[in-house]
Amino acid sequence: MKRERLYLFDTTLRDGAQTQGVDFSVEDKTNIAKALDRLGIHYIEGGWPGANPGDTAFFANPPVLKNATLTAFGMTRRPGRSVSNDPGLSEILDAKTPAVCLVGKSWDFHVDVALGISQEENLSLISDSIEEVVRQGREAMYDAEHFFDGYKSNPEFTLKCLMAAYDAGARWVVLCDTNGGTLPDEVERIVGEMTEHIPGSHLGIHTHNDTENAVANTLMAVKAGVRQVQGTLNGLGERCGNANIISLIPSLVLKEPFKSLVDTGITEAGLKAVTPVSRLLDEILNRSPNRHQAYVGASAFAHKGGLHVSAVEKDPRTYEHVPPEVVGNQRHLPVSNQAGRSNIVAQLRDFGLDFDPKDPKINRLLEEVKEREFAGFSYDGALASFELMARRRLGQVPKYFDVESFRVQVERRHNARGELLSVSDAVVKVIVDGERYLSVGEGNGPVNALDSALRKDLGKYSNYIDDLRLVDFKVRILTSGTEAVTRVLIETTDNTNARWFTVGVSPNIVDASFAALIDSITYKLLRENAPASGK
Repeated sequence: MKRERLYLFDTTLRDGAQTQGVDFSVEDKTNIAKALDRLGIHYIEGGWPGANPGDTAFFANPPVLKNATLTAFGMTRRPGRSVSNDPGLSEILDAKTPAVCLVGKSWDFHVDVALGISQEENLSLISDSIEEVVRQGREAMYDAEHFFDGYKSNPEFTLKCLMAAYDAGARWVVLCDTNGGTLPDEVERIVGEMTEHIPGSHLGIHTHNDTENAVANTLMAVKAGVRQVQGTLNGLGERCGNANIISLIPSLVLKEPFKSLVDTGITEAGLKAVTPVSRLLDEILNRSPNRHQAYVGASAFAHKGGLHVSAVEKDPRTYEHVPPEVVGNQRHLPVSNQAGRSNIVAQLRDFGLDFDPKDPKINRLLEEVKEREFAGFSYDGALASFELMARRRLGQVPKYFDVESFRVQVERRHNARGELLSVSDAVVKVIVDGERYLSVGEGNGPVNALDSALRKDLGKYSNYIDDLRLVDFKVRILTSGTEAVTRVLIETTDNTNARWFTVGVSPNIVDASFAALIDSITYKLLRENAPASGK
């Protein structure tokens, strides 16, 4: 059976921008649009021209796209206005994009209560607006807002709304689960009924994740006949988010029946790009990637149990539904107190270490991991610290510097304006090539002050760590009371966008933090092949 073409529509720059805490700059929008274009997305919804200065500026100077069709979003004409006398609609059309997606009401409840107009007038709003887009030679799309709720309430009226758009020349009529409350079996049934009136080749699906079913609902809609799917990178969106297009793409390309049913046009290279594109978005938003995200998360192909790892070493298909490399990800074999010897050996190989698997040091390393995790360490989330520990046991970590001592002081005082504030400063003494370096640093808290002092002057190593940035700092209290043992996990990055995690444990939170900082800097020097002290 010949596969039917399925079109991918990304609305990260419009619907995704409605995520709480997300605010894209024009440069951000341009970078994301270019990444989506390289990925192989067919339509990129750039925003709502005229809705805010950022969207207006983006459409005034749109990025040059090689594959995707840039789409402007907006609303059908307002009641009481003609298409030629509606400023809002005019701004959308003035963007001169090849495609225009207009949202309109399709639930009688909204027409009666929100708009307060007759159902007949609502149908005119839809048809008049779509006709104008078509008249201008643009590709017209109609987002049927609250379609599923409307259809369950008054199927006859909702169908009339869809037909008003389709008969007016809409290339796509998009069925929107705006409230996100529809379940997969309902989606499959209702979409199937819609294909009796409008060909699936002209139907799209737009779902929200309020029941954690946005991806499942989208897949069921494709199975029922729609041939355009809408989603956002990493599931961004209002409330609980939209369908995650990063999860949809591999499922549509790799999984049956979709693999045999539809052709997304995503190439092998495009499929491998889903992980980098997902992480690019997180980098732009300055947030840590979701480790547990399907297909692309750092833990998506992580195997912690010793029995699992032993099987994966023999054949990855025993515990992996797809090879991680096909989606640009990689396998991880975390080291923990649940790990077996297979975990240790596999992880050391992943580090690229030269070692004899029968070396007694490997068994001792496993015992040390379990002893240290019993004391509070956690290495499954801090592989950089584990790699350093393993290399040290195998004699493969150069000696870079010694910390002779450090001191931290926190002073709480009133400033000249009578405002109460806390000031932290730190003094660190290190030995590099036999020479003592004393550095003083100030910071927003004792850990920040220590970090500042430690990196202020490391002698010949200072240039190696210029681009080092601490991006996350987590504290876990392991026992009760003010004397509790504390675990600190630090995430660090540099200009290569590599990320690594280090851990420190101590009854003293400052001491635990300092240990994690030392590991972070040492790991960076190791990555940079910095020379050992005295060389």
